[in-house]
Amino acid sequence: MYGTADVSGSDWEGLSRPVSHRSVMFEFEVPEVDYTQYSNRQLVAVPLVVLGLALAVLGGWYLVTGAPVSPSIDFTGGSELTVESSLSQAELRDNTFDEPVVSVQQVEGENRYIITFDSSNLEPIEETARSSDQMEFLGSGTTSPIFGQENQRLAVVGIGVAFLGMSLLVFAMFRSVVPSIAVVLSAFSDLVIPLAVMNLLGIKLSLGTVAALLMLIGYSVDSDILLNNHVLRRSGGFYESTYRAMRTGVTMTLTSMAAMAVMAISATIFGIELMASIGFVLVVGLAADLMNTYMLNVTLLRWYKYEGVKR
Repeated sequence: MYGTADVSGSDWEGLSRPVSHRSVMFEFEVPEVDYTQYSNRQLVAVPLVVLGLALAVLGGWYLVTGAPVSPSIDFTGGSELTVESSLSQAELRDNTFDEPVVSVQQVEGENRYIITFDSSNLEPIEETARSSDQMEFLGSGTTSPIFGQENQRLAVVGIGVAFLGMSLLVFAMFRSVVPSIAVVLSAFSDLVIPLAVMNLLGIKLSLGTVAALLMLIGYSVDSDILLNNHVLRRSGGFYESTYRAMRTGVTMTLTSMAAMAVMAISATIFGIELMASIGFVLVVGLAADLMNTYMLNVTLLRWYKYEGVKR
């Protein structure tokens, strides 16, 4: 009643062979761009137009407000109040205090907020919070206008010194005008574009976003020097060297962008406004760095390699 299966030796070997469970790894492949299809004018037009628009935004902002970027209380002075309340952020901002409220940030749970004011006079603000039945006063702090101006001066000096140091280092490394200008111009654009976007989206300049801008200088110099090194100092043709640099540089930049995007989204969900602003500035700056490095910098290097050196 029961039949016997006829299994050959090769079939037995297949049945007895252990099954290999290998994890499938995601591999990101950087596409090879055919730069020969585009002229130098076509490649350089996009980053220069974006840079021009960003400078126009900053210039217009300066004419309207007296500053190229809207500063936070870190630079203008003001007060911060920490309260616990069942009121919504909109109610705390619009209907609770006599002093104008700059922002209301939710932190450490559903009912805890940091409320920011332009005024440095903390007494009436604290009195309102303490006397209210709808909130519990937890703490406060102020930044004087004089201290804010000192912070502003130190931030400008810090960015200026970092940019100058980067420029001198690049000139010392390559000892040639065009490749060095390419790196410096890319880094400058990587700073200007996020500042313009911050204005358009209402993100104020704070000590945290200044730190993000300083990080962008490092990111920009890293990717641009990587490209210049491959093209000017390593063997191989121009396009082969450019693609080798892109495989490393693009992967590195996209990985950083993904990490910063996750940080910005998470911080936004949990109401950590400063971390969200830092993450957003870095994402925009890194996206600008991809454009400037592999369009603007590549164009200047190609012109230098095929035309400038011959002169």
